Amino acid sequence: MDVELKEMLDDFESLKRALPDPSHQDSIIKLQRRAESLISLAQSSHARRSKVKDMSAEVIDSNPYSRLMALQRMGIVENYERIREFSVAIVGIGGVGSVAAEMLTRCGIGRLLLYDYDTVELANMNRLFFRPEQVGMTKTDAAVQTLSDINPDVVLESYTLNITTVKGFETFMESLRNKSFRPSTHNSGVDLVLSCVDNYEARMVVNQACNELSQTWMESGVSEDAVSGHIQLLIPGEAACFACAPPLVVASGVDERTLKREGVCAASLPTTMGVVAGLLVQNTLKFLLKFGQVSPYLGYNALKDYFPTMQMKPNPQCSNAACLERQKEYILAKPARDADAKAKEAEASNLTECPIHADNEWNISVIDDSEIERTDFPSSSDALPEGLVHELPSAVEFQKFPEPEEMSTSIDDLEDLRRQLDALNAN
Repeated sequence: MDVELKEMLDDFESLKRALPDPSHQDSIIKLQRRAESLISLAQSSHARRSKVKDMSAEVIDSNPYSRLMALQRMGIVENYERIREFSVAIVGIGGVGSVAAEMLTRCGIGRLLLYDYDTVELANMNRLFFRPEQVGMTKTDAAVQTLSDINPDVVLESYTLNITTVKGFETFMESLRNKSFRPSTHNSGVDLVLSCVDNYEARMVVNQACNELSQTWMESGVSEDAVSGHIQLLIPGEAACFACAPPLVVASGVDERTLKREGVCAASLPTTMGVVAGLLVQNTLKFLLKFGQVSPYLGYNALKDYFPTMQMKPNPQCSNAACLERQKEYILAKPARDADAKAKEAEASNLTECPIHADNEWNISVIDDSEIERTDFPSSSDALPEGLVHELPSAVEFQKFPEPEEMSTSIDDLEDLRRQLDALNAN
């Protein structure tokens, strides 16, 4: 576009020389200025930051990672720069998936794989991420366009396909197995799969692929009324897969495709989808960077601000054969895993405890309470300048209780007084 505009400027210049009539000069000059403004606008719109080779914690305005690396300085994350080593696949670039992709891109994830077959519509403008000028583009192409401008350091791979078809499923599996980004990965070429689809059929396809690859994944969803949602961590063999505990409608034998009516669509709120996407990415960061507690299941009810949590074990009678295989592998590996965990606990207990904050710039020290009780504090009069004394007794003197001997003396005096009173009354 820039080249075409510059050619247009050259044409205007040639036209100006060819038409010496002053009446035409003003119109040509106006067109030239218009073309120049379009060139400057096009150049500004394509302005992108250059790639950053290494993440830095230096606090300067030009460092896009300074605030992320601060998590490492504050002790939340041991090594934040490791995020560049991870690959995450996002299936479904809709209301939740697109926002999750943007969050991970801004966090500096190493590689993102994006899957969707739909196009951007004006009906999607009630959600976040997509823009009106992207209408008609595939959601994957629109996502790559936006995300590459936000952070050029992230490796983006887009797949415009339907994973529920035979060919789409084969391509999906092949892309997950690709280890070109990090050959050291074990079962697949990605570290985590995020399911952000809106139907049961696509979820079951993701479930099947992850069970076959023994791939950990997270499922997410927003309710049809747009006021609740959830995220769920699924580890093949260790936690329930999506077929272990299917939704009630599906378990009842109802075909979900018959529930949709012509001209009726589900509600969607950018707020609910944004919250669910935030919870999903937060759980993803905790899982990848190993900090905090990863939620096995977290729900969200917007009407009551209710966040239920639970954990589901795998079903020994699951209908998915790959899930049963992963369960057997998990049971066989459990003794060795438990022994390793006990060894780590024993090693941690043998370590000598060192004082927290042994050196501090404020010279703060911690002493035992018993030492405070044994310490002889000076009386309040000692705090006065030399030559001055308190006129009234100090508060410490009023807190002293009489000794046992003094109490017995006062009791004897009372008995003597009572006998004297009795003698007077007798007279």
